Amino acid sequence: MLPTEFLFSPSVFAVEDNYLICVAASCEATVSVRIGEEMFYDASNGILRSKKYLHMVEVPMEILDREKKYTVILREFTDRCPYWPKSNDPVEYTSDFFPVEKTENINIAYVSDTHGNVEVPSKAGSYFGDALDILVLGGDIADHSGDVENFKTLFNIAGNITNGKHPCIFSRGNHDLRGHCAEMLADYTPTSGGKSYYTVKLGCIWALVLDCSEDKADESAEYGHTIACHDFRLRETRFINKLIANKESEYDKSNVKYKLMLSHVPFAIRYEDPFNPEEEIYTEWCRLCRENIRPDLWLTGHKHTAEIIKCGDRKDDFGQPCTCVIGSKPDFSANTFVCALVTLNEGKADVIFADQNGSVTEKHTVEF
Repeated sequence: MLPTEFLFSPSVFAVEDNYLICVAASCEATVSVRIGEEMFYDASNGILRSKKYLHMVEVPMEILDREKKYTVILREFTDRCPYWPKSNDPVEYTSDFFPVEKTENINIAYVSDTHGNVEVPSKAGSYFGDALDILVLGGDIADHSGDVENFKTLFNIAGNITNGKHPCIFSRGNHDLRGHCAEMLADYTPTSGGKSYYTVKLGCIWALVLDCSEDKADESAEYGHTIACHDFRLRETRFINKLIANKESEYDKSNVKYKLMLSHVPFAIRYEDPFNPEEEIYTEWCRLCRENIRPDLWLTGHKHTAEIIKCGDRKDDFGQPCTCVIGSKPDFSANTFVCALVTLNEGKADVIFADQNGSVTEKHTVEF
């Protein structure tokens, strides 16, 4: 049973070659993780953190993949005074963990655009049950970043769907950039050293996580002089080029069987003004990925639809590198939510769209 000091079940997010074990605490507490005989801590230069509700403990993938079990140790502090701080006895929670070890029939649930809603997206994303292998949370999970409390939605849904047993990947959405606490987002969500674009390797799967950030030009009055996303995207372009320039690129290694692209925005689509801030940059991203990385499947959200766009289709305006799955269709006025469920198997992807009741609305097969 989950101790009351835990707001939700822990969740395990994959970033590059590490996992971030994320623990949302209901009190001021320190958090550490024991895997086998090794200890890992949420610490800042040797000082255990206790002042924010979310704790992220970084552990090497190879260790958790080998041990397949971890124990979270949480100690509540009643007075963290300068001398002889006062705390309660620690509580422990142990969870099994199932790394991606299969090379076929790999089940991926894609959930995005939940906009602060938890119940129906959690039910829809739980379609695979214990057969789930990877959960992708694709941005706009909270409706905005106006309050630190909003960040809890991400970990509530992740805990509901995975129970801390399966790896998750996070891709930031445009609504995440808005509000009083938006500048704190990297402190409350999985990143690579603060960067929201990175790569991930989970078993035979390699994934490139890209971040389009906001969906209008920096000068838009809606943002009120709070963003510099054009410069951010230029740095992201350099990141893609550096990845390609590596002569032993990680996506070309022999143990990579499937290559995924993940982004909140399906950026190969030409949107109407003012939602078209970077057509030149997005065309270049498409070209770089199409000619060099050659991904198998692209998972996106943002449009609040459940649809598949193939290369050369009417909506493929900038030359997308592979088939694009837009996989979250919320209708919270009707209390419904449809998400994308993907099974990778034998050089193809079986894609279904299903709602919170497990009812399948569409089925597709994407050949690689």
